[in-house]
Amino acid sequence: MAVPQNKVTRSRRNMRRAHDALTPANPAECPNCGELKRPHHVCGACGHYAEREVVAQTDEIDLDDDAA
Repeated sequence: MAVPQNKVTRSRRNMRRAHDALTPANPAECPNCGELKRPHHVCGACGHYAEREVVAQTDEIDLDDDAA
């Protein structure tokens, strides 16, 4: 059975957890629309990446009008 030889103090225990903190995200501003986006990812608002459109945006479709 594993039993510690000596007591681990609160200070030493907490020092071991010093690197477990989460780092905040660093969003960048889209050069096309100005929305915040993740670095090196396509902008979700306008579909641009590296100053060119890579995902075509479509107009919203109202499903209630199409069903009638």
